[in-house]
Order: sequence, then structure tokens, then C-alpha cells
Amino acid sequence: MVGFGRYTYRYDSGHSGETLVVEFSPRKGDLSFYGLTTGAEAMLAQLGPHRTGKGCLYIKRLAAVDETVLCALIRSGVTEISTHWPVVKV
Repeated sequence: MVGFGRYTYRYDSGHSGETLVVEFSPRKGDLSFYGLTTGAEAMLAQLGPHRTGKGCLYIKRLAAVDETVLCALIRSGVTEISTHWPVVKV
């Protein structure tokens, strides 16, 4: 897993942990991005061929998507997490 920034979270249920703000993982069939899809429907519509899962963005070929939109999705993901939890940039 490759990513940017990290944050520690704690839910009302008491569950807590630490994770990366945005994450990237090359999988067998797709490139997987985590932390980019919350509230990003308009940008996703402009991205190009992709599919989404719960909090995940899957892209088969990076060359097939709009790089500018992908960068905007990454910035948006960082901003979204930053509104809820303190982010440590690493």
C-alpha cells in the first residue's frame, strides 16, 4: 500500500486506529485508490472508465482516465478527511 498522510481516528463506538489519508494499491486486475470517492460524484462522472466500491475507486488503465480529474479527486479526499481528523503529512 502506498499513500499520503496519516491520521488517527476514534469513532463514537470506541473503535479507533491509524490509517493513510489516501491510499493506492496495484491489484491484479485494477489500480485501487482508497479515500477518494466521498462526495465526489461530479468528478467521478468526468474521470473516465472506472468503477467504485465502498470508499474505493478502481481503474483498469491509468492512461484511460483524465489525470487532472484524478488529481482533483486526490486533493478532495485529503480535504474531506482533514475536516474530520487531524492529518499528519508524511
